[in-house]
This record gives sequence, C-alpha cells and structure tokens, in this order.
Amino acid sequence: MTRSDKYQSIAGEASGLYKDSGSRFIAFAYPVDSTEKVKAIVDSLRREYHDARHCCYAYRIGCSGGIWRANDDGEPSGSAGRPILGQIDSAGLSDVLVVVVRYFGGVLLGIPGLIKAYRTSTADALSKAKRVTKYASSTFRVTFSWEQTDTVLKTVRDSGAEIISKSFDNQCVFTVSVRLSETDIFIGRLSSVEGNPIQVENIIQSK
Repeated sequence: MTRSDKYQSIAGEASGLYKDSGSRFIAFAYPVDSTEKVKAIVDSLRREYHDARHCCYAYRIGCSGGIWRANDDGEPSGSAGRPILGQIDSAGLSDVLVVVVRYFGGVLLGIPGLIKAYRTSTADALSKAKRVTKYASSTFRVTFSWEQTDTVLKTVRDSGAEIISKSFDNQCVFTVSVRLSETDIFIGRLSSVEGNPIQVENIIQSK
C-alpha cells in the first residue's frame, strides 16, 4: 500500500485576535518545516512582545504530523498549548506553528475561559491563512557514469523529481528530491538503466 505524501499547510503568515475581560489574545500563524524555524520565530515574538504576560504556542510538522509540541508558557497545564494544537489538528494542517501572545487584563478567566480564548484566537488566525497543498519527499544521491547521463536525466523528468544539484567528475552525481509516492518507481527505473549499476542513496528521509 502506497503511503500518502499529500497534506495541507498554510502559504504564509496570518493573525487572529480574541478579547475577554480586558485580556487580549493575539494569535500568529506561520508555515514552518523544522523545529529550528519554530524556535527562531518564538524567540523573535518573545523579544517583540516582551511586555506580554504569556507567549504560548503549538506546532505540528511533517506529512504524518509526527513532530509536534504544545507549550503553555506558564498558563495552567493544558489550558493554552493543547487548545492551540487542537485547532491546528481540527483544520487538518501540518507544517504549521501558532503562537498566541496574551496581555493580561486583570481578571482571571479560569481554565475554561483560557481554553476558549486560546482556541478562538487560533481558529481566527488559521481561518485567515491561505491553504496550500504540500508533498512529502525524500532526497537521494544518484551516482552514475557519463554515458548514462541522458537516460538518468530522462528518468528524473519522467518521475516528476527535482534535481537539487549536479556534479560531473570521474563519476556523475545528482542530488534529487522525489515525491514519497514515486520513490519506489524512481528507484526501479534507475535499476533498469543499461550499463554500470547506478548507486542510489537515500540521504534525507521523508518526514
């Protein structure tokens, strides 16, 4: 059974807002594809909104959504990060980070009130974000001889793959990004190319 490599994300940044009893919950949604990008964005927002009471966030990354985190940043456990993540999941999205900056209004909202605030502000931001379809891929290093170049190029094109880099020396080396659903076909086609055996090494695993 072929694993699906298709999933939904957002094309760019979007923001949302929710107010309750003087507190403001400002939600920021971002497309992300690594935890390094998450950290950079969260750190930047914490510096920009240094006077805010809380900077809570959640993210989900990858085609399978297996990389995730929900952070309450000092709010009662489960009252902020999980509601944010829940809205990302309800929207069927991945490769998405949502950060909600809270300015305290002087009135305690209680856990139900906080859950509603973080959930509603997140939903507002995500509803304004343009959706985009993404495809999970794997990156391969393909090593072959000069006389096989034309055939390898045709195989790459026919597989809908993308050549990231090329190197021509004693041997030719292509770095190629291939959609997850096409990897078996891609490798099979290369193995049938006449001449010296082509070396195919998976150097970056799909998410």
